[in-house]
Amino acid sequence: MEEMRTRLSLQDHAVLHTRTTDFPGNYVGYNDAWDFDKFKKNFTVKLIRKEENVLEFDMVGIDAAIANAFRRILIAEVPTMAVEKVIFHNNTSVIPDEILASRLGLIPIKADPKLFEFREPGDENGSPENTLEFHLKVRCSKRPHAPKDATSRDDLLVHHSVYSGDIKWIPIGSQETMFKEEDVGPVDKDILIAKLQPGHEVDIRMQCVKGIGRDHAKFSPVSPVSYRLLPEIILTKPIMNEDAIRLQDCFSQGVIEIEETKGGKVAKVVNPRMDTCSRNVLRHEDLKPFVKMQRVRDYFIFVIESTGALSPDILFGEAIGILKRKCKSFLDELDSDKK
Repeated sequence: MEEMRTRLSLQDHAVLHTRTTDFPGNYVGYNDAWDFDKFKKNFTVKLIRKEENVLEFDMVGIDAAIANAFRRILIAEVPTMAVEKVIFHNNTSVIPDEILASRLGLIPIKADPKLFEFREPGDENGSPENTLEFHLKVRCSKRPHAPKDATSRDDLLVHHSVYSGDIKWIPIGSQETMFKEEDVGPVDKDILIAKLQPGHEVDIRMQCVKGIGRDHAKFSPVSPVSYRLLPEIILTKPIMNEDAIRLQDCFSQGVIEIEETKGGKVAKVVNPRMDTCSRNVLRHEDLKPFVKMQRVRDYFIFVIESTGALSPDILFGEAIGILKRKCKSFLDELDSDKK
């Protein structure tokens, strides 16, 4: 029974023991009622990998509902700045205005959303407190004195490609004293926006506002954000020689290693974390009875990939704050109903 409560079992065509332990009575003989002291004792967070735009960590001792709440909040409710309004002064490129506006909206903008307010409905012009303004003006022309034998566009044309680095920030009001130019603008300078021919010109003014991914995907601060349960692979008997090599081929690289012993080659599970849940080993009828594939129910491997607008550790801190406010609001509603 204990294994049923703490492990999910992977079978050929099913996953067993998926019932949660988050409610009393789901498993006979076990008291799974909420206990804060027990939760505090069992809950841990382990930092695995931290890069500029990637954060990987383990959360142990929580239910899937909490892990999924963090994932959904990161995708849909942590605010960022993004292009909302595009004013075309001139666009003679081959890309229609609406397609170009859509591309500009999806460029991640580097700016701290906590320093801005949400723009009120009906506010068309914005203010320094809720709007960032940018200008994009590029004109393509033939390069003077180009070599006669030149064939590449770089040698023949000037500004034949429009990149996000061509977007220039226009301070509004007191913004010039509040922000440094390097702290405001597109996250990446080399995002291709359009290609031009001689005589083509793009002259655009853009307004960025604060928003959340629930309203539009362009405001979402993450690329993917995902979690998965920690894999657990148990060999119930020694698997040796040719069978060991076949077993190793059934899993992702790094999961199974072959160890040389006096009796021959022996398969050894070294890093089950690398397993991708393919279950290929279950296709081999002779190996299948001796391999137990499980997932630890309350052990979540969490990966956050930021678009670059905010670092992933800041994003997760913001998600925690949002979840706390939601819980407080819910408790306040319950208290008001009792009165």
